[in-house]
Amino acid sequence: MKWFQKTEKEMTLDDVLDDLSQSADFVIYQNKASRIPYTLIYFASIIDPAKLHRVVLTKLNESETKSLEELEGIIPIENLEISSDPIKVQERLMSGYLAVRLNKSQKVLLMDLSLIKSRDLSPPEIEFSVMGPKEGLIEDLQTNMNLIRRRIPHPKLRMKKVTVGTVSKTKIIVTYIEGTASEQNVNTVVQRLEDLDFDLIADSSVIGQMLEDNSLSVFPQMIDTERTDRITGHLNYGAVAILVEGSSNALIGPINFGQLLVSFEDYYLGWNIASFFRIIRMMSILMSIVATPLYVAVLTYHFELFPSKLLATLISSRSDIPFIPVIEVLFLEITIDLLREAGARMPSKVGQTLGIVGGIVIGTAAVEASLTSNILLIIVALSALASFTTPVYRMTNTIRFLRYPLILFAQFLGLIGIALFGLFVMVHLIRLTSLGSPYLAPLYPPRVKDWYDSFFRLPYVLQKKRSHFFRTEKVSRFFDKKEKKPNSLDFDEQ
Repeated sequence: MKWFQKTEKEMTLDDVLDDLSQSADFVIYQNKASRIPYTLIYFASIIDPAKLHRVVLTKLNESETKSLEELEGIIPIENLEISSDPIKVQERLMSGYLAVRLNKSQKVLLMDLSLIKSRDLSPPEIEFSVMGPKEGLIEDLQTNMNLIRRRIPHPKLRMKKVTVGTVSKTKIIVTYIEGTASEQNVNTVVQRLEDLDFDLIADSSVIGQMLEDNSLSVFPQMIDTERTDRITGHLNYGAVAILVEGSSNALIGPINFGQLLVSFEDYYLGWNIASFFRIIRMMSILMSIVATPLYVAVLTYHFELFPSKLLATLISSRSDIPFIPVIEVLFLEITIDLLREAGARMPSKVGQTLGIVGGIVIGTAAVEASLTSNILLIIVALSALASFTTPVYRMTNTIRFLRYPLILFAQFLGLIGIALFGLFVMVHLIRLTSLGSPYLAPLYPPRVKDWYDSFFRLPYVLQKKRSHFFRTEKVSRFFDKKEKKPNSLDFDEQ
């Protein structure tokens, strides 16, 4: 009977080793010349050879112990364990453990010799900012945990480990501040992770799609970020962060719609300047969505809304164009998206050149060939530029997606179609939640007290309370000098 035809209870250690030996990097080394004959079992591609030769082999060749229990006490390595469970031994070997076997025993001594290779720390590539820290997450889970722990050296910072993926066995860390984060949010995240039954977890974005309340929505319900300051800032507010092994992005939840439009660089600027830029950013995003649909609607049905002088300019610019406005708009929008996709998947220097040169050449040629008007070219270029003001990359994709159905609504129903589509989107956002929290808060349900850090940002001295959106257990952030400051026990109980 072959090993894979046996149940887990019937399998032996030899069955597991026979199966693993089919891989070229699997090593079974027998040393019968030593004082104590032993067998080393490991995957050469994922263990640290320096620890193997300098620590393990040295102790094995010098020792005269005759049992695994005695050997466990002399090898100076953490995470030592003795096991006779074949399935457990298999899992440990595939995680970078070394197994030491004496004679033909079914028990082995397991020790962690895993080799972790990762790139050095680098500034965030997607969420780059002029001001603020320049540390970004990398693909190593331990390093990412270290970055967060150094920024929040608080005894209540908790990190729960969950393993997901029947094939990948991906380690996931759920991070939160106990007493600040809502226990309900923490339990929701942990429960959803434990309920996942998927084979391969390649990145945190895969986890994000599985944890969302509404997987059919185009709006992101969790924030993907590579910035450590954004992660620690949200943890302090009462959010929950999810770190995934092999991913340089963390997930943050729950979130509301307003947080997708907030750059964390706003908190490093003066409150008045940050508020001004935040309002400009929101107006830019709105313009990016509705600019070209308005062009289609007005030119198709409501051209009387244009002033006479501007209408004459539009008529002259479109006098030689053989297409209706919607075809003209879709041609340019698709061209812009093609340039984006091509530039994003080419080497950085080539991609920048392609975006600039391609945009200029194609835009100029399209106007000269009378395929589009120069006014529409300006509108499309400004819309594309405005979409890049979104601080969260996934929200940029949402804006690009919403523009196309809105253009079709504008073509068939004009301004009424734009209003109708906006109504559909608003109803969807009202019904949408993030980990059970309302997506449109603090607008709906209305929470005026949380407006201090939504459309604008008030000075820090006025931000005494954490937002009610996070349902935090510890509401107060700080106390005025005039107020009586409670002792630490009372503060933890708030």
